[in-house]
Amino acid sequence: MSVLANRLLTSVSLVACISASASSAQDQGVTYTFFGTPGLLEMPSAVAPAEGEIAATFSGYGPYQRNAFTFQVTQRLSATFRYGSTEDYALPGFTATPGFDYYDRSFDLRYRLLDEGDWAPSVAIGLQDFLGTGQYGGEYIVATKTFGDAIRATVGLGWGRLASEGGFTNPLGLIDASLETRPTLDFGQGGQVEADQFFRGDAALFGGVEWAATDALTFKAEYSSDGHVRESELGLIDPASPLNFGVTYTPRPGIYLTAAYLHGSELGLGGTITFNPNDRPIDGGFDSPPVPVVVRDANARAAQSWDRNVLSEQTLRGQLSAAMAREGLTLTAVELTDRTARVRFTNTRYRTEAQALGRAARIMSDILPPSIETFTLEPMARGIAVSAATMRRTDIERYETVAGGTSMMQERVVLSDAGTSAGLQYVEPDQTFFWGISPFAQLTVFNGDNPVSADYGLNLSASYEIQPNLVLSGSVRKSFVRDRELGDISPSTLPAVRREGQRYDIEGDGGIRTLQLSHFGRPGANLYSRVTVGYLEPAFGGISTELLYSPVNTAWAVGGELNYVAQRDFDLGFGFQDYDVLTGHASVYYDFDNGFHGQVDVGRYLAGDWGATVTIDREFDNGWRLGGYFTITDVDPEEFGEGSFDKGLRITVPLDYFVGSPSTQEFSNTLTSLTRDGGARLNVDGRLYETVRDAQANELADGWGRFWR
Repeated sequence: MSVLANRLLTSVSLVACISASASSAQDQGVTYTFFGTPGLLEMPSAVAPAEGEIAATFSGYGPYQRNAFTFQVTQRLSATFRYGSTEDYALPGFTATPGFDYYDRSFDLRYRLLDEGDWAPSVAIGLQDFLGTGQYGGEYIVATKTFGDAIRATVGLGWGRLASEGGFTNPLGLIDASLETRPTLDFGQGGQVEADQFFRGDAALFGGVEWAATDALTFKAEYSSDGHVRESELGLIDPASPLNFGVTYTPRPGIYLTAAYLHGSELGLGGTITFNPNDRPIDGGFDSPPVPVVVRDANARAAQSWDRNVLSEQTLRGQLSAAMAREGLTLTAVELTDRTARVRFTNTRYRTEAQALGRAARIMSDILPPSIETFTLEPMARGIAVSAATMRRTDIERYETVAGGTSMMQERVVLSDAGTSAGLQYVEPDQTFFWGISPFAQLTVFNGDNPVSADYGLNLSASYEIQPNLVLSGSVRKSFVRDRELGDISPSTLPAVRREGQRYDIEGDGGIRTLQLSHFGRPGANLYSRVTVGYLEPAFGGISTELLYSPVNTAWAVGGELNYVAQRDFDLGFGFQDYDVLTGHASVYYDFDNGFHGQVDVGRYLAGDWGATVTIDREFDNGWRLGGYFTITDVDPEEFGEGSFDKGLRITVPLDYFVGSPSTQEFSNTLTSLTRDGGARLNVDGRLYETVRDAQANELADGWGRFWR
């Protein structure tokens, strides 16, 4: 198979991993294997947890230590990222080094084909370690049936590593004789889909039984088709029997502790912690009660004007500003006529703009003269108006307390692009300088022979709003505890735009991480702009420009970014190294309106390579986001190095999910298999799409249930 075809297949597999459709009832009593997948002890089953469940598994036995992260993407599809070590191990074709721990990253993909019925079992198909070095590479088809309330039986057919015990001629050979032979796997760079391996070569049966003796204890017995051949050749494990026995203890929902006797020679221990973004840990919330809607009497509602000698516009602006500030809303500008009111404000408190709109509408009903019937609310981000939500005051009064009032109000709100600045009276800001000191913990995971390392210290950041849309900002960071040192820098023919990144953290400790001037604008209808100049990130400084066309009521947006940057000195001072590059991308964004969001970026990367990045995110209404991405460029896999191309997982967690109090703060992290120079993109704050999308139609619709909160 050609390199291009191989990499394209890899891409398709990753997209499928995070975008398949879903339907079926939920399974009950799911437990996890030592590989971090739903199943028995080592062998998978066809059961699945509830959609959205995240499972973190830590296990070990014999020479193995494994850490796995499994996400139930839909009711049918699950994906697993695994990072593990094997003592004194080396892949076939390589020489083992005594005392050396081999670290390996792998991805699994599993799809449930059939749901369990009264007589029929559930059936799933899976790929194990299909995107790694192939240490655990294998494929399987598995069926699971529940009997009564306590017994569950599983039987499956495995290939690859899952056919290394008790193997026999591949029954798929009846379809095509070539399937009886499995090509020799190239254990070189890894990171590519070896599709010519799938479901080829010998096959083997596996299976087992689970017995839920109590709500907290589940006993397991299985026949494993994993013969641990390579580990046995190296003398790391002595598999005397294919039979495994174990017990899983569940002290409380979401926590699973497993002990097992494996292969007649090893004792194994594992633990899994699960949680689901759909299930909030705190029932309700600690939001302050909103201002009640003030209902006008019929005569006041019929008034066509109001007396400005009794109540001036300046007084109204002051009252609105003070009332909104108490609700975490910063009033920027107001336009008042006898019958209409238009306000621009920035939400600093609520995760959903819909809730901010509801709070602002309540305040306006309480303060504005009775003759004003039409409210237009224009939420802002980075000093620019994003959209305009126009509503009748009569509807606000009518639907606040009636059943179904939320959806009725949503139907009557007209959403459009924000208006021009003509007619607006601006409110003098109370504060233009902001600063803060906060602790930080920078975790580095899954990196080479150091699985987890971290820096701990303090971060100082400050910003000055020259105008609401023109901001000077910067940050410095000082580490006080560091449990990592400068490691070996892997060789490459590409410019070292990322592989020396740890030098900025170590040699630049206490230096200037960012110092930049940013301008955000609205050059046209539905059109947004950004220009950022300065030290944009620890590794690069220069100028970054961006345009985004994002109609308010569409599911799509398109944009372009162009940057000219130079590489900074490692001490994070004001100097630059002798490397500069022109880099940029054209981007397409699409909200599938079913919990999935896609993005494609095509262009030139920091190392001068050309290619594309595809990202798919699974987004929850409560603010959680989990997704994956891959980048394919014109860099040859061998030149790229181990991993073959850039790929990873990312997760965003909203603070209000855990604390219950309203907050716009969120925490994001990206899990990458390796950090390489190919496919590296500039990290610049304030990219436009994420800046404006919260106040546009799809995101407002997703959060509209909080309008009256």
